[in-house]
Amino acid sequence: MSSKIDPIESILSQHSIMILDGALATELEAHGCNLDDPLWSARVLLENPELIYRVHTDYFRAGADCAITASYQATIDGFAARGIKEAEAIELIKKTVQLAKRARDDFWKENRETNRPKPLVAGSVGPYGAYLADGSEYVGNYGVTDETLAEFHRPRISALVEAGADLLAFETIPSLQEARVLDSLLREFPDTYAWLSFSLKNEEEISEGTKLADCARLFENSEQIVAIGLNCAPINVVTGAIQELSANTNKPILVYPNSGETYNAETKTWHGHEQCNAFDSQSEEWYKAGARLIGGCCRTTPQHIEEISKKWRSSEVLLHD
Repeated sequence: MSSKIDPIESILSQHSIMILDGALATELEAHGCNLDDPLWSARVLLENPELIYRVHTDYFRAGADCAITASYQATIDGFAARGIKEAEAIELIKKTVQLAKRARDDFWKENRETNRPKPLVAGSVGPYGAYLADGSEYVGNYGVTDETLAEFHRPRISALVEAGADLLAFETIPSLQEARVLDSLLREFPDTYAWLSFSLKNEEEISEGTKLADCARLFENSEQIVAIGLNCAPINVVTGAIQELSANTNKPILVYPNSGETYNAETKTWHGHEQCNAFDSQSEEWYKAGARLIGGCCRTTPQHIEEISKKWRSSEVLLHD
């Protein structure tokens, strides 16, 4: 391992929580983008990249300490299916980092506030199932070899690191196999840290059925995975899942759940009702259970992140006073 400082620890050493951003893809849809496409938010990279910059900026203004790049579904294989050659695909993946960094740097020039850290850029590494675009990231039993997964993930990780992401976000990971492959790939990039965030079957199991407690223990000694948690999960399982993790890891725990609605992977539609209108009070419950990185996933907005920011950053100012 290098002597490079863990960027999450740098923030948590000074602040109660690290505030993550909210949904990117569904926020792009709210701006009029049609993401009914296997490339999902990566489609906007091709058609309207400045809109991605705008959404990142909106989240920084709302109080986010971290932007997650638009690379969740941006993969060499996915772009190849569109006739985009590997060299161009790699540049597009790098562009996701460049857009987020430009939004961060432009924001920071005008907002050097004393009660918040300079925001980070986390390079999104979505699961193999996201590339399949068939809902596999919510099931996880791919039936492929470790080497297939490694070859799939390696070039994107390399591009994100080369583009200067502050850390990687291994997110919506449904299987222990894939998590282990990603952890092993990290060792090829010794100056790089990542968080590991699972999709869940319920509050005790990740999507494929492995116990969340076992996952937490298995990565406890990974020096480069510096936070562990869940994302893209419904609100009602979050507190229980945090408690499972908290009992089995000393790493910072991260949570960025959906708005409360349920996603149907077959019809690619959302159903039910939003349950996160009180994100500020829910974040307090999650903090008490052990979470230290808190944000939102699908269907959450800059307004939800602003609720978290107002609660936590204002209380920190009072503490410092």
